[in-house]
Amino acid sequence: MTGDEPNDQNSHDHSHDPGHDPNTHDRRFHGQPERLRSAERLALLEVERVVALSLEDLRVNSALDVGCGTGLFTEAFINAGVEATGIDANAEILAIARSQVPAAQFREAPAEKLPFDAGVFDLVFLGHLLHETDEPLAALKEARRVAKGRVVVLEWPYRREQQGPPLAHRLRPEAIEDLAHRAGFGEAERIQLKHMDLYRFEP
Repeated sequence: MTGDEPNDQNSHDHSHDPGHDPNTHDRRFHGQPERLRSAERLALLEVERVVALSLEDLRVNSALDVGCGTGLFTEAFINAGVEATGIDANAEILAIARSQVPAAQFREAPAEKLPFDAGVFDLVFLGHLLHETDEPLAALKEARRVAKGRVVVLEWPYRREQQGPPLAHRLRPEAIEDLAHRAGFGEAERIQLKHMDLYRFEP
């Protein structure tokens, strides 16, 4: 999971394509991948709190980090004692993730077509991915398919801010919750963090 670089509304997180197609990929990260681990970004993401809330009241041995970027959250799940796998469609960013987090497994694939059997992960995490994908409903359906239970989504709040993507690229909370219900989840919970919104979806 990555995220948009603070104070840069023209670069967006989780590049799933090395090239830039302005018609379909405007929402994605087009800056230097190394910036995704900047200290300023880390302060915005509240990584440890996000991971703790993701795992709260749940027995988790395995987690899938969809749109893992440089492996920031993949690494955090491993540090929390979880066997974590990261997936991203950008080979360049995955190379960084593999060097940064050698304890994790990483695979190249799109969020809309995960190369895993049904119900193989205790938890599936999508960090700053949903607003970027061209097919958010398909991405959530795939996350639900490979998850035994909970799926967690971390997103930018729907408000104009100096950091992160422009408002037009953000998702309203009701739109995210509607996508979750359409994907087949029975329960959707929104938790407002200092800079982000965290959603927990249960079957």
